[in-house]
Amino acid sequence: MNAPSQINRRHFFAHAGLNLAGVALGQMLAGAADMPGARGLHHTPRAKRVIFLFQSGGPSQVDLWDHKPGLKKLHGKELPDSIRTGQRLTTMTAAQETFPVISSPYEFKRHGQSGVEVSNLLPHTARMADDLCVIRSMKTHAINHDPGISFMQTGHELPGRPSMGSWLDYGIGSANKNLPSFAVLLSYGANLADQPLSPRMWGSGFLPASHQGVNFRSGRDPILYLNDPAFAKPERKRDLLDTVAELNRRQFVRTGDTEIETRIDQYEMAYRMQKSVPELSDLSKEPAQVIDRYGPDARTPGTFAANCLMARRLAERDVRFVQLYHTGWDHHKEINRFLPELCRETDQPCAALLQDLKERDLLKDTLVIWGGEFGRTTYCQGRITDPKFGRDHHPRCFTMWMAGGGVKGGTVYGTTDDYCYNVVENEVNVHDLHATILHLLGIDHERLVFRHQGRRYRLTDIHGNVRSALLS
Repeated sequence: MNAPSQINRRHFFAHAGLNLAGVALGQMLAGAADMPGARGLHHTPRAKRVIFLFQSGGPSQVDLWDHKPGLKKLHGKELPDSIRTGQRLTTMTAAQETFPVISSPYEFKRHGQSGVEVSNLLPHTARMADDLCVIRSMKTHAINHDPGISFMQTGHELPGRPSMGSWLDYGIGSANKNLPSFAVLLSYGANLADQPLSPRMWGSGFLPASHQGVNFRSGRDPILYLNDPAFAKPERKRDLLDTVAELNRRQFVRTGDTEIETRIDQYEMAYRMQKSVPELSDLSKEPAQVIDRYGPDARTPGTFAANCLMARRLAERDVRFVQLYHTGWDHHKEINRFLPELCRETDQPCAALLQDLKERDLLKDTLVIWGGEFGRTTYCQGRITDPKFGRDHHPRCFTMWMAGGGVKGGTVYGTTDDYCYNVVENEVNVHDLHATILHLLGIDHERLVFRHQGRRYRLTDIHGNVRSALLS
């Protein structure tokens, strides 16, 4: 008689783990079954794609978009306590004994048929005034950069949540199988002392890793490790990928690890991008007058101007979400030096992007967004007698604009008080902005959910209202 088979400790835990994974998978599938319509379009979209021109650091709304001529009479006077109402301050100004108001030294004029007021620091963007939906009443919870950027990108101040582009890729997928659905381009402004940007800002959080943003770099290799070694034979590449994919599928059957599926998909995407990315980054067929429209920096890879041109090319190829980050807007000191420099870097490319999209009949279904994580204070950081004074972070009111993609152009929405310190009419918080963006893309923000650790998550958490007044 044969001795009974023995199960050692390693085999017991290995098989137990697989059984538990099966139970967990069953619970996940059961959870997905009670979330009807979580993915896919929920209504007819007005926009097909998004280009988010994120100005990292906090642009000064009082100097660019929110004209307060009455501040000239208040210049140098103390900000009343009744206006500040005990708002918490950053460590940069909390110890100040005085909070003198500083008016903007820049001239504002009305532009276009709509008469939108724009600072003379933005003459090129001003020409596109009738296409802009300017939101002066933005408000956020965050008072520092990292939580502020995280909140704007992911809907939550703490790290670990999926970014907006990842949510879109998860919800409605890609429209171009040869390019990633979520592309990221970085550029760096004049103030190089700004806060750094972390890759988790375009990460997929708890969503599958296939939904994270792909960072397109400047230089010879837009995507790292995309090209094969010089000695590799192209005809062998397909056989190699098929063999690796088969090994990965066998491993997935044994473990149930969804990251293995992601790996298979990413290998295939990289294979297709070896042909699509060189064509995308080749500007030789772009007319010289189009490149010149973006400004003198457009031919320098890695600049904001070059990235705006690349954003148009990505949108042209139906990439779903294009995220541009441009740093340098954190003007705690020398704002009167750095702000004009940043505007010179970004103003002409922003306007050129809108004009380029419009001429190609792409603006109508491309939603372009401009703004940062918060605004800047109306009071002075430092001594008002010091020519190197700046403005501190200000979350209680700031300005963003949107264009195209179903928004109402030539519109100014929301009002702030005479000090440009508080919202007094039509407040728009970050969750409202996200809900409205998703709505324009055909998504009900309350239905795009993902079950994680026993809870249903969404970009807008448990908040957010679509602002229909912003829609055309």
